[in-house]
Amino acid sequence: MHLLIIIVYIIGMMILGMYFAKREVKTGEDFLVAGRRLPGIVLAGTLLSTWVGSGTILGGASFVYQYGPLAGILYFIGAPIGIIVLYYVSGRVRELEKNTLPQILEIKFGRNTRLVASVFMLLAYTGIATYQFVGGGHLLSIITGLSENSTTLIIAVLVIFLATTGGMFSVAYTDSISSLIIVFGLLLALPFVLPNVDGFSGLENGLSSQQLTWSGGLTATQLIGFALPTFALILGDQNMYNRFSSAKNSDTAKKSTILFFFGNAFVLTAVIIIAAASVIMYPTLENTDMAILQVASDGIPTPVGSLILVAAIGLIITTSNSFLLSGAGNLVYDIYTTLKGELSQKNYLRYNRIAVVIIGVIGYLLGRFFPDVLEMQMYAYTMYGATITPVVLATFFWKRATTAGALSSIIIGGSATIIWEQILNKPLDWNSVIVALPLSVLTLITVSLITNDQTVISE
Repeated sequence: MHLLIIIVYIIGMMILGMYFAKREVKTGEDFLVAGRRLPGIVLAGTLLSTWVGSGTILGGASFVYQYGPLAGILYFIGAPIGIIVLYYVSGRVRELEKNTLPQILEIKFGRNTRLVASVFMLLAYTGIATYQFVGGGHLLSIITGLSENSTTLIIAVLVIFLATTGGMFSVAYTDSISSLIIVFGLLLALPFVLPNVDGFSGLENGLSSQQLTWSGGLTATQLIGFALPTFALILGDQNMYNRFSSAKNSDTAKKSTILFFFGNAFVLTAVIIIAAASVIMYPTLENTDMAILQVASDGIPTPVGSLILVAAIGLIITTSNSFLLSGAGNLVYDIYTTLKGELSQKNYLRYNRIAVVIIGVIGYLLGRFFPDVLEMQMYAYTMYGATITPVVLATFFWKRATTAGALSSIIIGGSATIIWEQILNKPLDWNSVIVALPLSVLTLITVSLITNDQTVISE
């Protein structure tokens, strides 16, 4: 039943993608920001599905399984705080009517910042797409019994197909369906999961003393190292800004963040409870990424488990689509056109589709070398959060930020991430965000104050 429902769902997604490709997608703007005409409920659904991918269902569940539910709250806390901040910028983003985040950065910091930011964003988004492919492959392998190499390839091909056909239209509407399914599936699952572990009192008695602490056995620095990347990513995530740009108007963009906040809060609460219960139900689970999916496979009634599994597949696919679309936008709108000049709308559409394929193939190949979802997640989040988020926030909230400060911040943040992770191999077992993000912010402030350019973003 699990496999049959997933096959039906995937076929439905493909049909929807081809429908929008034929009916709605005529220009590059249609492809990237849905012609700026998404309604509020669809916008809220695509915001939720874009954010809740394998990083939540696999990486987040793995963290809770290892360190406990209280530490899991701190791990996830960055997202709801970030959504509150996004509420205050969403309307302004829609009014700017830009297709990519670097185009917004260019208003304040100029062309060179747009180009440099695009390069680092492309690196981060390729990494995020990579761990979505790997996470989807893990899940599909459990369901089908096929090797993970085969199922990862299947997921990658499907994602690339969907992203190159309907663009933002197909992504947004399939996202909304996935959001409804995952919320409904988790809502149905909780009454079955909790009795399996004798309720919340059973959780308290069944978890280790260490797993019942707020730190989960981690040092304060290590815990911050897990929590900060999520917070930094959501504040500067181009996918969020692309969706605000896709709204019918600025009021729709603002209202969608409210639904996004409550939907995300429910999903994270359910994920923490189910992942914590899986510690008791499956105390010797070898692959902790599979904590929630193991419960869905054989810990609850099959129809309910099928809903969660199909939603998990859908969320991973649509999240992957989003990052491929965003990366393609950076490659075409920001890097290619900055170097080569503007394109016709027809060529924007064609080049975006080619870029999706290129990034997707690279992402799949990277997944063969970095199979650990949580590790890839932290690296990709930090690469983005340390390079882009400080500059994005300065664009909207700090008038004294300068072009020199922005460029220096991006370069220092990205370089520090690469050096800490790849060259120094994470000294003290600290995630690179502990070093990279403070260096990026300090560089932005120091260089901006020295150069003292007072250019402000257009109101």
